[in-house]
Amino acid sequence: MADLFINGAWVAGSGAAFSSVNPVSGATAWSGRAADAAQVDTAVAAARAAFEDWAALSVADRVAVIRRFAEQLKSTQEALARTIGLETGKPLWESRTEVATMIAKVEISVKAHAERTGDARTPQLEGAATLTHRPLGVMAVFGPYNFPGHLPNGHIVPALIAGNTIVFKPSELAPATAAATVKCWDAAGVPKGVLNLVQGARDTGVALAAGDIDGLLFTGSSRTGEALHKQFAGKTDKMLALEMGGNNPLVIGAVSDIDATVHTIIQSAYISAGQRCTCARRLIVIESANTDALLTRLARVVANIRVGAFDADPQPFMGAVVSVKAAHDLLAAQEDLIARGGHPLLAMKRLVPNTALLSPGLIDVTEAKDLPDEEYFGPLLQVSRVRSLDAALVLANNTRYGLAAGLLSDDVNQWRNFARGIRAGIVNWNRQLTGASSAAPFGGIGASGNHRPSAYYAADYCAYPQASLEAEHVSMPAALSPGLDFS
Repeated sequence: MADLFINGAWVAGSGAAFSSVNPVSGATAWSGRAADAAQVDTAVAAARAAFEDWAALSVADRVAVIRRFAEQLKSTQEALARTIGLETGKPLWESRTEVATMIAKVEISVKAHAERTGDARTPQLEGAATLTHRPLGVMAVFGPYNFPGHLPNGHIVPALIAGNTIVFKPSELAPATAAATVKCWDAAGVPKGVLNLVQGARDTGVALAAGDIDGLLFTGSSRTGEALHKQFAGKTDKMLALEMGGNNPLVIGAVSDIDATVHTIIQSAYISAGQRCTCARRLIVIESANTDALLTRLARVVANIRVGAFDADPQPFMGAVVSVKAAHDLLAAQEDLIARGGHPLLAMKRLVPNTALLSPGLIDVTEAKDLPDEEYFGPLLQVSRVRSLDAALVLANNTRYGLAAGLLSDDVNQWRNFARGIRAGIVNWNRQLTGASSAAPFGGIGASGNHRPSAYYAADYCAYPQASLEAEHVSMPAALSPGLDFS
């Protein structure tokens, strides 16, 4: 079976056998073998050999290949959406949106590359000062399972535009989506060695991170990101871009429209079954006369959220979490919150035995003690009541993470104070926390990243600036420096 794509050819993996399964039906989405260490080295060597020719192409020539990739995505849009849904449990309506985002990323990245890494020439008295940008070399891309098409695509496309070559290791939970995406690259005519795919779990990742690469672009958990950061310590010759998670706060201030507020909370906390790194994990409510009515309405509407299989008709709002194990871990986290003093306003439950279908959970932790600063990656929202915006800010900032935060409030002064006091890379006002613009940077601080924001700023970590002073001839200065004698 052709499991890997190395140097322009599909080859069988020589490592451990593994498979991905649908988290509801248990149907196999992909089965094959991982790349062993030797195959990882072969993929890196292929990328190294292809680098010089790929980097020597004009940006226009590289973009032409990448635009053909976008056309291939369009031609297989529905099939790829179904693969994403089958493998992750994500509803088809959302998988289709993911593929559309992958297509749109191409032109956004072309524009970002031109704006953020373009060339410049400034005439000077003697010659000129020039600025160009150069590719880094061979880049490893580690992809996550929650957006197995879109998020690695957000690294790969800008890196290829800049002239880098790629070795891509997707999540072991989403190998089918990666294979389908790389088939689009192959059909688009990407030159051999420019893009390589190595499937596998931890061992494959360890081998790739330790290989002869010039950079690693990662999206995933803070735990893995921190391990990579330690591994790369002292390796100043390698670029490391980490996009990690968050224990994200959504603060509710002076709001008058309860249903609009409830809708925005749901879109912030429960979209993608809570499996977005920007999902609200903590709902911090500044107490007011309508707090009880708001929370009662929230619990009622959340309880009515339709949860189901990715291809159910009518479509659910929430699909499954990615695996039965992930569902088990989330239920255990809920029990831990309750044991610490949390009160379930709406208990999360497994809807069908032996599946990863979970109902959304809502836990009041106002009186709970010693709450862990953890990112519970699923439909589990913690509620805390506070008496003031100042108290809300203290609680919101009481986290080692710093990815996303938001305020729902009709009071512009609350917003100004919140925006000034909050510590996060993405800060929204009266918009869902999971909303982010592709024309803006995307990333956080603290345990959420290492100051390498992606999205529109991905161009920044895919190339390095090269500044030059230039003159057509070597010439003597008009006046010699003190202490020189050419007589």
